[in-house]
Amino acid sequence: MNIKDKILERLINNKGMRISGEQLASELCVSRTAIWKHIKVLRDEGYMIDSSTNLGYSLIETPDRLTPGEIKAGLKTKVIGKEIKYFKETESTNIVAHEIAGSVDEGTIVIAEAQTAGRGRLGRKWISPEGGIWLSIILKPKIQPSHAPRITLLAGVCVARTIRSLGLPAKIKWPNDILINGKKVCGILTEIRAEADLIDYLIVGIGIDANVDTESFPDDIRDSSTSLKKEKRAKINRAGFVRKLLEEFDELYLKFQDEGFKSILEEWRNMSATIGEWVKITTQAHSIYGEAIGVDNEGALILETSDGHLEKIVSGSCEHLRRT
Repeated sequence: MNIKDKILERLINNKGMRISGEQLASELCVSRTAIWKHIKVLRDEGYMIDSSTNLGYSLIETPDRLTPGEIKAGLKTKVIGKEIKYFKETESTNIVAHEIAGSVDEGTIVIAEAQTAGRGRLGRKWISPEGGIWLSIILKPKIQPSHAPRITLLAGVCVARTIRSLGLPAKIKWPNDILINGKKVCGILTEIRAEADLIDYLIVGIGIDANVDTESFPDDIRDSSTSLKKEKRAKINRAGFVRKLLEEFDELYLKFQDEGFKSILEEWRNMSATIGEWVKITTQAHSIYGEAIGVDNEGALILETSDGHLEKIVSGSCEHLRRT
């Protein structure tokens, strides 16, 4: 974390109270002049910081930003989010994550205020304006590549848990969408680089329509989409939401490594919007219709077709259908 972010973290943790420039300079091993220069930059970024010659600095108000200092203030994780790469705008956080994955520690986060070329599954474009939460988590789990779908399900549980903490009824649509009242609010894109039976790294991209106006979305997705702001009827604290999400992810990821996938899968099943639904699954080869009756231990969807056959779907696009 750079000096500016460290100053911001201390101001956030002491919000409403005074902290002297001398104390900050001593803690961070820089001059008081350097502290003043960083304070000026923070003010230029929209942070309202009061100052008094005798009493020091006090944070009065923060802008709606997802800067490392903003997220790390109070973050309680062991692995996830120890390093955060922040962009005001980037092509895609997953693209950046791929570029740096080999040279950073596990748990590093790439986060952006906006994406110009966000991607969903199957190469679909993902609308990523300011006000959303667009982040990628770099993981290096010691698991077989065939077990990677488990991480997607784990991520879904983490997002759903975090949204539910806002009092909203989040459910998970197989394999990678989060719904509120049947409308999509989040998508998850998991990508891996692997050799034979070993994963080099795995990237979990999470896109959440947080404080986004879905009325501005294209016609083909507007009616099926929603946002946290729309459902809450008020803007959410995005930095606080990301902190909660990273803490949930840290907890479940460590549990996954220590205890396995069984309890996480059971929680996923309890949050599922897909199990029990009549669905259409589109794969690269064909489309299959049937009732989703469960998810196996590898994260594959179990489908019972109209003629009673059971199909196991490892990957594909899922559409919930109305029964006739």
